[in-house]
Amino acid sequence: MKILLLDKNHPLITDQLLAKNFILEEDFTSSYDEVCNKIEQYDGVIIRSRIPLDKNFLEKGKKLKFIARVGAGMENIDIPAAEKLGIQLINSPEGNRDSVAEHVVGMLLVIMNRLFIASQEVKNGIWKREENRGDELLGKTVGLIGYGNMGKATAKRLSGFGCKVIFHDIIPGLSDEYATQVTLDELKKSAEVLSLHIPLTSETHYLIDEAFIAGMEKDFYFVNTARGKNVKTKSLVNALKSGKIKGACLDVLEYEKSSFENIENENEDLIYLLQSEKALVTPHIGGWTHQSKEKLAQFIVDKIVASYC
Repeated sequence: MKILLLDKNHPLITDQLLAKNFILEEDFTSSYDEVCNKIEQYDGVIIRSRIPLDKNFLEKGKKLKFIARVGAGMENIDIPAAEKLGIQLINSPEGNRDSVAEHVVGMLLVIMNRLFIASQEVKNGIWKREENRGDELLGKTVGLIGYGNMGKATAKRLSGFGCKVIFHDIIPGLSDEYATQVTLDELKKSAEVLSLHIPLTSETHYLIDEAFIAGMEKDFYFVNTARGKNVKTKSLVNALKSGKIKGACLDVLEYEKSSFENIENENEDLIYLLQSEKALVTPHIGGWTHQSKEKLAQFIVDKIVASYC
């Protein structure tokens, strides 16, 4: 089988697939149109986020048997078109679930205990104790939306902090030793921390908006390591200003480029988040550890080999 690699990934992908007699070609620079013009030559494609695989692209790939995304999200692929064309879709959410879960916990500890703020103050000769009094995770009710690989890994870690973890998911019967499944209304009634672990779809686009936030019974901390467009930023900013959201931990932003490589545009809401002590912002690195890079690639290789060797 002839496979086209469109993004740089861990070298184990190339090493192990070549050892299994796959034919590999790398193209990390060609434009969408240039790739479209040659995609009919390949049986498989391995991607991250550089090029969108829309209906036009997929129809040109007349030999395509599979698309493998090194990561979890599949929003840059026209899934209905791929399924209609009989193209297998492969991803590797198992590979970065642990790094995402640790990132969630790390961000919460930093913002709830004012660690970054206090550290910067001390480095600048400012010594404030009462003003930097923290808020404990112990005893908090944490609500997760989405209970797949990322949600489960996060629940496992938060349960170790003495949190009561509840979650809402569209798939029933997912409760386990770390978290209890509830309705969305029950989650809104009880949660003191809200964390998103969902894909970006038409149903989850702007899921967190004015109405959702107003429906939360308690003031709460908010974490998003899912996708930026799951959240309406203006609604988030207004809630931070009012105190309804006590602090926001954002690894993803509505204004990211589709490739996740940088910010697409700036506005007053983004500027507020970047300047506010109540917001912690990181550059889409929740699933980006040294260990996850290798694990993401290994799961992809294992799945390709299982299907085509």
